[in-house]
Amino acid sequence: MMKKTRRRFSSDFKAKVAMEASKERMTIEELSKKYDLHPNQVGEWKKAFQANAGKVFQVDISTKEDRDKDKLIDELYKQIGQLKVDNDWLKKKLL
Repeated sequence: MMKKTRRRFSSDFKAKVAMEASKERMTIEELSKKYDLHPNQVGEWKKAFQANAGKVFQVDISTKEDRDKDKLIDELYKQIGQLKVDNDWLKKKLL
């Protein structure tokens, strides 16, 4: 008896199936037969797709915010470094 391996699907395939399920031109049962999937799996992918659809458009905003945060962090590290050098110099001068 051969052991059946677990199938893995790409994110593109999942999105394709979820989009078709969202269009509701075919029933979930028909889609599951068409793609050889369990109907519950199609339903889960559809729910996940609809729940996360808004995040697609947040990428541009978050990347800009990330860049701004990175610039701020770099600037603060430069200031900390300069203050440490100044502090060390003053300690040497006082001794």
